[in-house]
Amino acid sequence: MKTLLIWVGKTTDKHITACIDDYVKRIGHYMPFDIREIPELRNTKNLTEAQQKEQEGELILKQLQDGDHLVLLDEHGVERRSVAFAEWLTKRSMHVRRLVFVIGGPYGFSERVYQRANEKISLSQMTFSHQMVRLVFAEQLYRANTIIKGEPYHHE
Repeated sequence: MKTLLIWVGKTTDKHITACIDDYVKRIGHYMPFDIREIPELRNTKNLTEAQQKEQEGELILKQLQDGDHLVLLDEHGVERRSVAFAEWLTKRSMHVRRLVFVIGGPYGFSERVYQRANEKISLSQMTFSHQMVRLVFAEQLYRANTIIKGEPYHHE
């Protein structure tokens, strides 16, 4: 199963970028994994929140292929402990060719993206910056893979 993480906007903190890059390398030992960054929209001062979500949504949907299993990282999604996320990932790997996770823009997702989504996952009830969500998700995906392989990274 190929796995793709899409996010809107650039990661500007060099420390967060370095950590994400480290986890991307680690994840690559377990599964084909790629990140696609959708550039931030320009002139958003002239756009309403809904228009911005709609334009970002179009750019997100252009990244998808038929048959992709789309999972939105969304505050209203299902929360799972790390072991349960690993089990979820294992089940998806048996039935999905390409698993696509998306971190939306500052206002979330357009209605079209929500309609296209297969699932929503929440990392926490707390609010994180979009840059931190990128790092936390990368670490959790790495952790899930180590759990699946029975490696000692995760402690229960």
